[in-house]
Amino acid sequence: MKRILVLAAALCGVLSCQVKDCEIASPNGEIKVKVETGEKFLWSVSLNGNVLLEPSEIALVLDDGTVYGGGAKMTGAIHRRANRTLPAQNFKRAEVLDKYNQITLRSQDFDLVFRVYDDGAAYRFVTKKGVTVASEKAEFAFPSDYKVWASYVRTERPWHEQFYNSFENLYSIFNVSEWDPERLAFLPVTVSAEDGVKICITESDLLNYPGMYLSNPSGSCSLEGVYAPYPKDIEQGDHNMLQGVVRSREPFIYKGTEGEALPWRVVIVAKEDRQLTESDMVWRLAKPAEGDFSWVRPGKVAWDWWNDWNLKGVPFQPGVNNDTYKYYIDFASANGIEYVILDEGWAVNLKADLFQVVPEIDLPELCAYAAERNVRLVLWAGYWAFARDMEAVCEHYSKMGIAGWKIDFMNRDDQPMVAFYEQAARTAAKYGQIVDFHGAFKPAGLYRTWPNVLNFEGVYGLEQLKWKPKDHDQVTYDVILPFVRYVAGPADYTQGAMHNATRELYYPSWHEPMSQGTRCRQLAEYIIFDAPFTMLCDSPTNYEAEPECTSFIASLPTVWDETIGLDGKIGEYVVMARRSGSHWYVGAMTDWNERDITIELPEAVRGAAAENLRAASVATLWHDGPAANVNGEDYLSETVAIEDGRLTVHLAPGGGCVAVL
Repeated sequence: MKRILVLAAALCGVLSCQVKDCEIASPNGEIKVKVETGEKFLWSVSLNGNVLLEPSEIALVLDDGTVYGGGAKMTGAIHRRANRTLPAQNFKRAEVLDKYNQITLRSQDFDLVFRVYDDGAAYRFVTKKGVTVASEKAEFAFPSDYKVWASYVRTERPWHEQFYNSFENLYSIFNVSEWDPERLAFLPVTVSAEDGVKICITESDLLNYPGMYLSNPSGSCSLEGVYAPYPKDIEQGDHNMLQGVVRSREPFIYKGTEGEALPWRVVIVAKEDRQLTESDMVWRLAKPAEGDFSWVRPGKVAWDWWNDWNLKGVPFQPGVNNDTYKYYIDFASANGIEYVILDEGWAVNLKADLFQVVPEIDLPELCAYAAERNVRLVLWAGYWAFARDMEAVCEHYSKMGIAGWKIDFMNRDDQPMVAFYEQAARTAAKYGQIVDFHGAFKPAGLYRTWPNVLNFEGVYGLEQLKWKPKDHDQVTYDVILPFVRYVAGPADYTQGAMHNATRELYYPSWHEPMSQGTRCRQLAEYIIFDAPFTMLCDSPTNYEAEPECTSFIASLPTVWDETIGLDGKIGEYVVMARRSGSHWYVGAMTDWNERDITIELPEAVRGAAAENLRAASVATLWHDGPAANVNGEDYLSETVAIEDGRLTVHLAPGGGCVAVL
């Protein structure tokens, strides 16, 4: 409690007259939100007097036609200020500054809350009785035809089928008016405003409400929220009978209970691209955890599926069997890697029954073998199989010693599916287990509410390179991610490839997959990409053939005491610094353009490196080798001097570097 400043909350009067319009500013006065409550409820956002969002409509339409919005009588307003420091668990920083101004507009049936930070603004509805919402109006109207980075749902089928998707796609880049009117995009979405300002739109505290998509059916300069209707009929089906396929839907999106707070609609504002890489606004807006989660252990995990269980030079047939997993466990133990995962294949296929284990696997034996070597096991589970026996499955396997779950193929974010995420987190926590969600929508604060939820997919990760054609461009996607997807929270990108290909030499391979870009790019992704539960995607025998890189990856933290965005431009390059204890780690990546970057360390990093800020400090630098433009695996590791807090490094096409101070 000593680290938490007293909340400066001022209840500045509950007004008895009808509230018309109001304005609320950020603590530093730079961001202002204006709210109008006339025939329509509108909000607008400006930065230093420059409009970022023009008046944009806000409303809930209930199933009986009642509108929580234009025409509703707002009878009071409560003002609140906060300035406190909050401890964060398994996050990009150990402490989070939570400083904002807030106004709650009150009515008989609902409250409408607006909160403004120095780096953005958000609003949410709070219902006072159980309601059924037929639709929600969440508009984002821009003053000009801004550029946008958005991930469309991959299917181009009608909207009711687009709600069933894996939340994975590359980014399309276009002006807002050029948005395909037939396509939905999942959050987050980043927009470029005037003077280089970036706006990232997402949501937080999403617990029992459908996730928001964005669309632009009118070809205007406005985006609007779209939400999956509530499922009516769901059938078991699709991938190995592990998914819930919606066959019909209700004419509403949400059925709630009394006094339920709906998700925050979030607009994050960054004057410079780099500021998006250090944003923690989604975490701040999420519901705090309740209870003791000190038992949750983040860490790295040796992963089997990407490398196709492809061990070399072993005296047994590699595959889904105990001999193979014992090898993975021995590898993890020898390198201080905390976890080994058993991905799809350990349970009998097409049964959707996690109590039916294939005869080649003896789980109690593997659990005992791993425990003796200080390694913990995580099991992959398809959604349908996990949901049908959730309590029994968690209880049974926790007693066996299983540390947690990678739950896959949800592929929806309607209200029941969003609620499943929290139910899974709660049940796993009850039995001391962690969770990694795959086939998942973007993180929206659950990782704060349930700290045993360590990771989410919702990313077009390295697994795609097992099958994507030669003209696929993962490298450019990589340098968009920190400015869009990672603003929402951690992602299971699954880096760590030891076979690294240039643009010309890349090709898809299921059995011996490779990455695009250089070896040092793979190392840098462990610094730049947030992942408290992070994979080593390649085969143990490939890592054993590269002991220097393996030792380095194994030594890296997965959670951080401090995160600073040093430099970057969305879609071109990114430079970030992270601190763990007394060590600073700096990572950089570029697109397919080679470039020289000068890393200018902030005073916090320089001070950690040398008492005299003008003196030379020393770092271990991993950087692309002279031949990296033709051989992606070429790298150098050396000790370098940093003069006056600056370090210039050459990055090869698709390259990267890491410096450790």
